[in-house]
Amino acid sequence: MRIIETGRLILRPITENDAEAIFEYSQSENVGPNAGWKPHANIEETHEIMKLIFLDKENVWGMVLKETGKLFGSIGLIPDPKRENDGTRMLGYAIGEYYWGRGYTTEAVRALINYGFYELELDLISAYCYPFNEKSKRVLKKCGFEYEGKLHLAEKRYDEEILDNECYAIKKPMSAENGGM
Repeated sequence: MRIIETGRLILRPITENDAEAIFEYSQSENVGPNAGWKPHANIEETHEIMKLIFLDKENVWGMVLKETGKLFGSIGLIPDPKRENDGTRMLGYAIGEYYWGRGYTTEAVRALINYGFYELELDLISAYCYPFNEKSKRVLKKCGFEYEGKLHLAEKRYDEEILDNECYAIKKPMSAENGGM
């Protein structure tokens, strides 16, 4: 899998050696619940989740700060379970709370939009978040995603609460060759 670099970040495949860094941000009471998952209770739980979600998965990366070499989050483009369209992928991300509000997620999302449209040749990238997740909504809007609407009672979270999803999407820009500007 390809490594993607931005001004401040390296997006690279996640390995078993990243377990401590992933546990560090995944144990926070403020990170997981915003994305629908329970904060990790211990490093063993992190190892199990890594096998299911991160290791050897196509188009899933660890977010590493170039300046320090520290992995502080994850991001990926995975099949969208809500859309039956091979030209679509769903964006997902999580970062450590210490790194919130510094523009890192916006930078990584912009890189994945470019990768998704011009290397994977996607037609659309979707993203979903809970109505209360204002930080994610702000990132998506900054990156050009359009609000599509609310999917009511869309998802049962780890704590059995059933929550709405706010739906966002960005379409591949039309080029001059195919009728765009």
